[in-house]
Formats: sequence, C-alpha cells, structure tokens
Amino acid sequence: MRANTTVIDRSRLPHSRYIGTARPTLVVDLGSGTGLSSRYWGPHALQVIGIEPSTDMRGEALRQTNAANVRYQAGYSHDTGLSAQCAQIVTCMQALHWMEPQGTFAEAHRVLVPGGVFAAIDYDWPPVSGSWRTDQAWGGCHERAARLEAALAGERPRRWDKASHAARMQASGCFRFVRESVLHHIDAGGWERSVGLLRSQGGVMDLLKAGYSDEDLGIGELERLARAELGDEPGPWYWSARVRIGVV
Repeated sequence: MRANTTVIDRSRLPHSRYIGTARPTLVVDLGSGTGLSSRYWGPHALQVIGIEPSTDMRGEALRQTNAANVRYQAGYSHDTGLSAQCAQIVTCMQALHWMEPQGTFAEAHRVLVPGGVFAAIDYDWPPVSGSWRTDQAWGGCHERAARLEAALAGERPRRWDKASHAARMQASGCFRFVRESVLHHIDAGGWERSVGLLRSQGGVMDLLKAGYSDEDLGIGELERLARAELGDEPGPWYWSARVRIGVV
C-alpha cells in the first residue's frame, strides 16, 4: 500500500513566516543546479532567480522549467550580480557545503532587504526506509564512495562541514538572528528508489564517470539487499531536512 505523502507548504516554512508574507516578491536560489529547488518556489513567489555558475546546469534547468516567473543567471554564491536589497529570501538547497562561507553570507546580507531571510537546507542521508539493514548498507556505500573520491587524482573542490553551517552563520556577523530547525515529511519508495538515490549523489556520480564499477562502490550488494528487504511495492519513507536560518 502506498504511504500518504505529506507535502510541505512552503508558505508555512519558517523562512516564509519570518519575513511576514506567504508570497515573497523575490526568492534567490544559490547553486540552483538543474533548477529543482528553484522550480519548487515558483508557485510561492512572484519571481525566482536561480544563481548557477555551470552553463550546462543552467541549460538543463531552462529545459526543465516552464514557469514564466522562474529564471536563471550565471553567478556565484559570493558574487550573484544582483542589486542590493532586492530579495526577501535567499535559499541554498543542499549546496552550501561547496561554497566559501563568509563570502556567501556577506552576499546574502547584501542582496536581502532588512528583515530578509537566508536559509540553507540539507537532507539527512539516507531517509528512513522500511529496512534498517538497507539504510545501514546505503550509509556504508556512501562512506566508501567518500573515501574513494578523496583518493581520486587531481585537485578536489573543498567541502565545508554541514554540521557547522549554523555556527559559521552565527560567527559571520551577517545575521541578527540564527537558528537551526528540523522539518519532516513522509513519502514512499522501494528498492529502486533507494539505489537510485545513492547513484544520484555527486560523489558517486563522479566515481562512476571515473570508471569505478557498481561492485567497487558496493552498489550491487546494496541492490541485492534492498530488493530482498524493501521489495517492489513502495513503502513509507521518512525524510528530515535541516534548515539553518539567518535573518539580516
């Protein structure tokens, strides 16, 4: 039986409530990638601008986006090219760990109106499925991928520790108020989604492109276990999203 899905109403999220309106004039989405998080904001804001340095990513975002009020432009988290005090909300969905913190916070402070909100959001991985064994194997694959990725030849981009996002925001001097909260929702998945979710992780994708096999990464073992434990019929999945909020 398919689980009921709890849809998060973005007009009721903390960063929407803190600005005092359910429909901000402008939401800026830093590191927008293929536009998934930008498109989520489309129905809840008058205008959404995704900031993304990769030409390929922006092209894919444009291909997938139909909303007239969502657009994308080249830029960086520390240099968006936007005018000062133009936005009510600046978001960063599962991307802040790739961004130089102080420059990003300073740019958010510059772009936001007084009382505007910066919100950095990250999911806990993996979501809670119907099998602790599958979740354990998923985590093991993810850790193995992180070790292998660290050993890849060439200079690797720096990552900042996600657990310290709120502390860095507090220490930055850019925000009058900082807090971290955890939001939850429920949807459904089976073994295919579990394996697909692992494959979608950036480090795993890089390793597969570099020539590592499913067996090298433990994906084959995960698939066999997930098939046995979760089966084909979708069951409830429990997601947790950590939201770090800073008010300028």
